[in-house]
Amino acid sequence: MLKFKLKSECTLIGDQPQAIKKIMANLRSGLHDQILLGVTGSGKTFTMANFNYFTQQNLSRSALSRIS
Repeated sequence: MLKFKLKSECTLIGDQPQAIKKIMANLRSGLHDQILLGVTGSGKTFTMANFNYFTQQNLSRSALSRIS
């Protein structure tokens, strides 16, 4: 598996940490299809990059791989 590396001087702010926790909880409960809503420039892509990094570090797998 290729390791996802996140390199950024930015940090998660506002609702981003809670969004990551909610997405993780939903995945663990079996809800695989989710939508992250937000206006342009709100940090959705950065949130998902951090989610993927968190998943890789804590679950030893990438969030980008399919869950069956």
